[in-house]
Amino acid sequence: EKGRELDNDLVEAYKARRALDYLVGFNLSPVLWRKLPGSRSAGRVQSVALRLIVSREMEIDQFKPQEYWSIAADMINESGEAFNARLTNFNGKKLDKFDLANETLAREAEAAVKNSLLTVASVEAKPAKRNPPAPFTTSTLQQEASRKLGFNASRTMQVAQRLYEGEDIGGETVGLITYMRTDGVQMTPEAIDDARDAIAAQFGTNYLPDSPRIYRTKAKNAQEAHEAIRPTDLSRTPQDIRTFVSDEQLKLYELIWKRAIASQMESAAFQRTTVEMINEDGSVGMRANGSVLTFDGFLTLYQEGVDDSEGDEDSNRLPNLPEGEQPKTIAVNADQHFTEPPPRFTEASLVRRMEELGIGRPSTYASTLSTLRDGEYVHMDRNRFIPEDKGRVVTAFLEKFFNRYVQYDFTAGLEEQLDSISAGELDWRDVLKDFWRDFIAAVDDTKELRITEVLDTLNDVLGHHVFPDKGDGSDPRLCPTCGAGQLSIKTGRFGAFIGCSNYPECKFTRPMAGDSAQDAAGGDKELG
Repeated sequence: EKGRELDNDLVEAYKARRALDYLVGFNLSPVLWRKLPGSRSAGRVQSVALRLIVSREMEIDQFKPQEYWSIAADMINESGEAFNARLTNFNGKKLDKFDLANETLAREAEAAVKNSLLTVASVEAKPAKRNPPAPFTTSTLQQEASRKLGFNASRTMQVAQRLYEGEDIGGETVGLITYMRTDGVQMTPEAIDDARDAIAAQFGTNYLPDSPRIYRTKAKNAQEAHEAIRPTDLSRTPQDIRTFVSDEQLKLYELIWKRAIASQMESAAFQRTTVEMINEDGSVGMRANGSVLTFDGFLTLYQEGVDDSEGDEDSNRLPNLPEGEQPKTIAVNADQHFTEPPPRFTEASLVRRMEELGIGRPSTYASTLSTLRDGEYVHMDRNRFIPEDKGRVVTAFLEKFFNRYVQYDFTAGLEEQLDSISAGELDWRDVLKDFWRDFIAAVDDTKELRITEVLDTLNDVLGHHVFPDKGDGSDPRLCPTCGAGQLSIKTGRFGAFIGCSNYPECKFTRPMAGDSAQDAAGGDKELG
């Protein structure tokens, strides 16, 4: 009824995005096939996502744990109520994480706490608030469905698509959620009014803020053409649709409904307390933290999931500890810890990292991650990404010979240029021309690249992973068959493998990863 002209800037941004993806994929993939047989493909966003996974794995490989100790005490106040405190000051000095670096120092601190009569020096109690999270965007929906429902990004989008297209409810097809590919965190004024009505009806007016909450996106390169993902009718509860939808649709709808309603609810209120205790000469200082939830607010309906979080000592409740009281120490524990390597990416944490860096778009996260799995560049273990050796090889090759095109800021910069095209600020042909000039030069440079140069690079970059130090002083690259040749990465029609430098006299080979004795050519192997 209200026809308008096409938005040509948006059309040109689409043309540029499509052309960039074709130019990278169609020109970079054949380079990989020629120089790294067995590789499937490369892509503008896909290769950068793979680099994130591989870089994280290399951090884990090279991680050296660092020892540290902590001292905690089980204590009771004068009324006999128990609480826990930890050592924060020792020998009159504030303790840093690694100050108690070994058992000797830890035992010295443990003895000092045991022999100290502690007095409550200060009690600080202050109110704190926690505000609800914004309604879902594509990215946050994928992250939360991964954490809470165990759905991968592709499955989340498939289920959301069915909810968006609608189900037969009472004889008519009803779309249950708004469009699920969006960066926007805002809801329409009508939806906010509906949410506030639902809150007042179901939870009471004390759960309703005085004025509606307004959200603004923090994501880099956000395109807010669509509102946040929310139920089309906020009065339609999960219970109302239970008999009309599948189990997984119900789970996802419930997540979306709760998040949308919670986003307009009152904040949760806490009383946060910090108690500082010191001994007579000030050489030992202990601290006890705790908090009490004084009003649950939005938490009565919804609590956001977290990735790889540490325990929250603020969830402890503290008994009454007035200044001047001298609590009794029941037991003192010295605990040894080691620093942990950074965790491998889950789908949720990888999507969040890509969003932070401005890489890719909400509509492409699911297909990008699927491509990495389908190309056998990565595999999943307990819902975490682990790069295959094929993925390590491709990343090492691209970082060496196409470094600019797997840089995070370069890829994010392209996204910004695409946004500028859609805003009418840049000509799409100029963007393509600038990109193509340098990119095709890099592709042409690899035509003269000899396989030996590629292999030298791979052996240099991946040597620590493929030939780990055995810890006995022996050469990890010495051939186990002939005892004279050096092992190195080689490529064949099925991909990279390990071979002996004395080939063809010595025919030892093994896959890049795996037990060399079991996989050695010529060694017996049970076939079943």
